[in-house]
Amino acid sequence: MTVDAVTEMTSKALFLIIQVSLPPLLVSLVIGLLVSIFQTATSIQEQTLTFVPKIVGVFLTLTLIGGWMMTKMVEFTTEMWQDFSLYIHR
Repeated sequence: MTVDAVTEMTSKALFLIIQVSLPPLLVSLVIGLLVSIFQTATSIQEQTLTFVPKIVGVFLTLTLIGGWMMTKMVEFTTEMWQDFSLYIHR
């Protein structure tokens, strides 16, 4: 396996990780920001207030786009297995 092949596989894997993890992380970030603004406006200083909305938001996000996420990961894995003979070339 050449350095170029390893670099290409690694870059594809890292891009897929970013692409798949971005939606739930963005939802969590936005919900956390909105709850923080709400807490600041109402002077409520409860630390656990952000926990439940974030969990619900991430759960709904995974429910809605989980199929797409799994499809992307299966496509990547299938592509890696199809090219397996190229990677073990001596």
